Amino acid sequence: MRRMVALPMSRLLRISCLAAVAGGTIAALTAEEGKTAPAKVTAVHSPGDKGFQINPVPAPAVNDAAEKAVFTLLSGERDPNGGELAALHDGQLPANADSPRANFFLTPRSRSGRIAVDLGSVIEIQSITSYSWHADIRAPQVYRLFAAEGASEKFNAAPGADTDPATCGWTLIAGVDTRPAQGDGGGQHAVSIAGEAPLGKFRHLLFDIQRTSTTNAFGQTFFSEIDVLRAGGPALERITPRAPVIKAFPAADGRFRFNVDATEAPDLMPWVEAKLIPVVHEWYPKMVSLLPGDGYKAPDAVLLEFKNGMPAGIPAYAQGNRVSLNIPWFRGQLNGEARGCVVHELAHVVQNYWRAALTNPRGARTPGWVVEGIPDYIRWFLYEPESRGAVIRGSRWSQVKYDQSYRVTAHFFDWITRTHGKDIIPKLNAAAREGKYSPDLWKEWTGKSLDQLDADWKQAGSASAGE
Repeated sequence: MRRMVALPMSRLLRISCLAAVAGGTIAALTAEEGKTAPAKVTAVHSPGDKGFQINPVPAPAVNDAAEKAVFTLLSGERDPNGGELAALHDGQLPANADSPRANFFLTPRSRSGRIAVDLGSVIEIQSITSYSWHADIRAPQVYRLFAAEGASEKFNAAPGADTDPATCGWTLIAGVDTRPAQGDGGGQHAVSIAGEAPLGKFRHLLFDIQRTSTTNAFGQTFFSEIDVLRAGGPALERITPRAPVIKAFPAADGRFRFNVDATEAPDLMPWVEAKLIPVVHEWYPKMVSLLPGDGYKAPDAVLLEFKNGMPAGIPAYAQGNRVSLNIPWFRGQLNGEARGCVVHELAHVVQNYWRAALTNPRGARTPGWVVEGIPDYIRWFLYEPESRGAVIRGSRWSQVKYDQSYRVTAHFFDWITRTHGKDIIPKLNAAAREGKYSPDLWKEWTGKSLDQLDADWKQAGSASAGE
């Protein structure tokens, strides 16, 4: 399908379209008289991992002219969950389709953003290439590229979001839009802006970035790398992607499928096969049975990804049917908490409380202590009760409360289950999944308020501890 970008090109003399190769979009030819050579935009897309080797656009280089350039965010806000601007020119690629720290992207609050690149001196530019990778709408690229030599008296090196760069010494080079006509465009995108002759002599570049969606605030592109190639420059050293280490582990009955991506930590795959997968095969179906719901079907395909660069102190997290595992933490806990941690995260996959935003957009928000307490209850009191990992010592009973989350709430849930019935947790989970949680439900289920239950639980705990 052909796609054009709507651009304010009052001084642009000609625009023509050519079909881009390798399954993608439409390339635009742009030129501004007396300023640049005609620029051909070639956009290619792969829905899978090709290591950004998507012909005819080559993989990123590690020694291009952007390697030592200064990147500055002029407008928009960097998402703190992602990488710094350095991720755009560090000569490294993300390991998978959800590697926030290896990409630069804007926050959902940012409607647009501008990135300035100072190459340090005027050079003759042969081409400019941008790379991005994500599993969904954060993969495509939408931006305008401006360039400037920087010698003009009217030149403004940092035009704000409301300033038209063309009015302050910048030249429009090209417009890029790799969104497909159908689908979310997930996968790897590579965009080459080049021509038969060099694009021109410039010191400054300006990327004017737009969201990939006008309705989804999370449509912020995961930019992985930006290359600037000097005309007549040194031979380029291209990034060689590491071979993927991904294995499938279907359940014996074929009901569930589990894929493990250990590309960033292949040394962990033997442990996965010998120690982790037997736990996953046994406990995921158990949790599906424990946490049912009317008309609800738990994900039957789950991806476990080992990742570097995750925030310190976070062993793992779940998003939808994907579980991210912090490599350094797991390496240190293979004989400790590693398997229990995965059980906790798989419980989040089964919970699927994200579903409430679709089925009941105006529904109640489930408190965090419920969200985290249920997985820890399953982990500490069903999966590994012998570890006594959620035991509350006698001296602590005066300090705990049911809503302190994780192990404390898990202990409260265990007491609730033993004293008020095993159906409480399934009913609590079902209400949370549909956005129908309310503190009043506890009185309906037990005849007592949460505060009354909290007092009874602590009294029983203190008594058993000998206080």
